[in-house]
Amino acid sequence: MSDDAGSGLTWRRALVVVALAAAGFALTLRVFYPGVMTWDAWYVHGDIAKGELGDWQSPVMVRLWALIDPLAPGAASMFLFIATLYWLAFVVLALVLARRSRWLGPAVLVLALAPPAFEFVGIVWRDIILAASWLLAAALAFAVAERQRDGWRLGAQALAWLLLCFGFLLRPNGLFAGPILAAYLIWPARFDLKRAALLYVPATAAFALLVPLVYYAMLGARHEHAVQSIMVFDLAGISHFTGENQFPVAWSADENAQLLGPCYKPTDWDNYWTREPCLFVMKKLDAEKVFGTSAITQAWLHALAAHPLAYLEHRAAVMENFLVNQNLTMFTADIEHPGGTVFTDNAWFGGLRSVNDWLTRTPLLRAGTWMLLCMLWCTLAWRRRARPSGAFVLGACGSAVVYMATFFPAAVAGDFRYALWAVLAGLAGALVLAVRDAKPSVT
Repeated sequence: MSDDAGSGLTWRRALVVVALAAAGFALTLRVFYPGVMTWDAWYVHGDIAKGELGDWQSPVMVRLWALIDPLAPGAASMFLFIATLYWLAFVVLALVLARRSRWLGPAVLVLALAPPAFEFVGIVWRDIILAASWLLAAALAFAVAERQRDGWRLGAQALAWLLLCFGFLLRPNGLFAGPILAAYLIWPARFDLKRAALLYVPATAAFALLVPLVYYAMLGARHEHAVQSIMVFDLAGISHFTGENQFPVAWSADENAQLLGPCYKPTDWDNYWTREPCLFVMKKLDAEKVFGTSAITQAWLHALAAHPLAYLEHRAAVMENFLVNQNLTMFTADIEHPGGTVFTDNAWFGGLRSVNDWLTRTPLLRAGTWMLLCMLWCTLAWRRRARPSGAFVLGACGSAVVYMATFFPAAVAGDFRYALWAVLAGLAGALVLAVRDAKPSVT
């Protein structure tokens, strides 16, 4: 526990926090500038030039990037946005904790440099934006948890809600995790299981309606059938485990043997999309105009009903790979020069990459570690659920656990980046648990 709880935020403590954050931001620029363009980001940025909006990579990110791109064209504009959002989230949390302890505030900024989180700040992926947005939302609610319902509190909560919705619109697979964080943003002083449960269904429905409202009604995005990528992966997995083709198309004898055997890997579905010798799967689904139609949906529903155990076996293999195995962490490929790596002349980036390469052999870069850590923090916070610190941990870490769990039915790959919300929530939760609240809240 902190040893000087309630002593308030002095200007000295605030200055230390701001100075450390400025140093951290400067280090981020030194290591990563102008940012690492990933394949996902490349497709998003390409949509800006084409003036097109699709729903595969989130049209909200396309609009945001188009807005900020003139400031620093290419990866740099989005990198600067991500870095600013990331450090702002940790600064707000650090200032809140600095009210209670002279060491907890600075400790937050030190943890922001932890490789499982920091090494992703310069890589343009939606996952780090979601994680930083949701952490900032939780930190804002934590900052006003003990205030009366005045303008400052309502303003902070409104901004937190915008950040929650923004992160969700980047990654709609947060549908079932968002309502848990939403309950915390509304009631940041204490976590009440009954009212959170009452909010859960209507909040989930509201989030579900938010996607078509923003994506299609407001932004006019075209349907690219991203959900059917999950169905294709499931059909391939069920085919593999049953030894029978589940797709609504026929294959040659050689293709069928490939489909049922070596083409299936629980690591990702790219074998059927971008890699030989299994490209024939998506080529045929496209050629016969099956992908994106009800034929895929009907075949998927039939396969699940007829072979539920094979589906569960496939999904268990995918989830085991995601949580336990060594998966992609830092993206270092130079997409403009195939076969090369980015920032070969940047010793700072090279040093961080060496740290990453070493950590990939440890539990710190396994998604399951952070899911278990968030579960542990929730268990420890439960007895403090009537206090702001306990409510923060249950809201943030509870949301992260559910977010990770949704990858059981929805994952099509196992990259570590999908665990970044759990990483940030786990880091923040560790220090918030060290807070000694003045007294249980009754609001």
